Amino acid sequence: QVQLVGSGGGLVQAGGSLRLSCAASVRTFSNYAMAWFRQAPGKEREFVANINWSGDTTYYADSVKGRFTISRDNAKNRVYLQMNSLKPEDTAVYYCAAKSRKPSTIADEYNYWGQGTQVTVSS
Repeated sequence: QVQLVGSGGGLVQAGGSLRLSCAASVRTFSNYAMAWFRQAPGKEREFVANINWSGDTTYYADSVKGRFTISRDNAKNRVYLQMNSLKPEDTAVYYCAAKSRKPSTIADEYNYWGQGTQVTVSS
C-alpha cells in the first residue's frame, strides 16, 4: 500500500511560482512511477507531468511544458512539482499519484492518490 500526502499549494499572482511536494509512505518508493494531475472546477482531471522510478525520464502536458518541472528524491520518498510562470488557467486542485512499473498519462492507471492541494493563480 502507498499513502500519499500532497502539500505546497496556495494563492499566487500570475507569473509567480509555487513548489508542490508529495510525501509517500511506502516501503520502496523507487518501485513506483509518479505523476501529477490537476482538476479545475467543472472540468475533468487532467494529466500534468510524470516521472519514472529513477527520475531520469519525465513527460509533460503541452500546457505546462517549459514552465513546470517534476522531480523526485527517492531517499526522502518525495516527488515535487516546481511551477513557474503560473497562469490563471493553472488554477486547480493538484493531485499526486503513484503506480507500479512504467509511468502513464492516464489517470485510471494510477492506483494511489494523494488528497489534493489547491493552487489558485490570480490575474
